[in-house]
Amino acid sequence: MPISDPRWLVGALALAGCSDGQGDRQAAAQNGPAAEQKSGLPIDCALAGAAAFARDCTVEQSGTGDAVILTLRHPDGGFRRLRVTQDGHGVAAADGAQPASVSIAGDRQIEVAVAGDRYRLPATVGTP
Repeated sequence: MPISDPRWLVGALALAGCSDGQGDRQAAAQNGPAAEQKSGLPIDCALAGAAAFARDCTVEQSGTGDAVILTLRHPDGGFRRLRVTQDGHGVAAADGAQPASVSIAGDRQIEVAVAGDRYRLPATVGTP
């Protein structure tokens, strides 16, 4: 499946997030509002130009079909939104002035860079 096919990322995220959320809600109730913000699929990120990646961010998916939006959440409450594209790039910045750069980071990951932030997202990358 080529990287331009939106199913590569949507499918990976859908499979990774196949819980009813009850465990997340219970943890949030026990740990307070800060735990509630940590919902979503955990992903590795390197923020503000950091050299090393850490599993500090999360990704959430909204929308369907051609209008899939990914929200990448930072541990400090900041976030970026990406739009799944069909033009061969995989994702693009959904808002803001900074473009997103996408590269393959392995057989099951892509790396997305926006300004000084980098994210590793699950993906099934195939040849066209």
